[in-house]
Amino acid sequence: MIHLLYTVIFGEAAMIMLLLFKSPLRKLVIAVLDKIKRGRGPIVVKTVSATISIFFISTLYSTLKIQRRGIGEDGAPDALNPTDQVLFSKHLLEASLMGFILFLSLMIDRLHHYIRELRLRRKTMEAVKKNDVKCAGPEEIKAREQQVETFKAMIRQLESDLESKVKEASTSEATVEALRKQSEGLLLEYDRLLAENQEFRNQLHTLDRRNSFSSGKKDS
Repeated sequence: MIHLLYTVIFGEAAMIMLLLFKSPLRKLVIAVLDKIKRGRGPIVVKTVSATISIFFISTLYSTLKIQRRGIGEDGAPDALNPTDQVLFSKHLLEASLMGFILFLSLMIDRLHHYIRELRLRRKTMEAVKKNDVKCAGPEEIKAREQQVETFKAMIRQLESDLESKVKEASTSEATVEALRKQSEGLLLEYDRLLAENQEFRNQLHTLDRRNSFSSGKKDS
């Protein structure tokens, strides 16, 4: 069992080294991992990981059980017999190796994920660069120049429309000012006519009183 665990650890360590450094074998390892993560591969990997985790927990439990066996009734640690010491050391070594295997498996999975992400990012950047190069072609430049000229013509048209609107606004403002002045003049004239009308009424009233007074004298 221990020899098998050591073999798995050395295999995982070698795989990590191949993933860390660029080499022809790195592509082979990535292709194998890609194949493992397709189809039923993830189910198999999860099953193996769960089995190793169960053995890891069981071994830890056996180790703790042997350790408790060496504690006396008064709580003081007693010396284990040779058989328990051998079993304790064996279970502790197996638990450590299985924990290390699980850790290295997680490292391989993360490295593979990051390498794939890096490759996708590089492909995306290359595609963007190619698009930029294509956009920099003479046809694209000519099309952009035409768009610029179209925009310039639109801007000139908008400026002309704005100028005409400003002129219309100025004309309307002058007309409004003239109408205001005319209205003020009409109001002044209306006030003058009202004053003259009031004056004529006063004069007529005075004349009527005089006539009434004169008629009264003659009758007396």
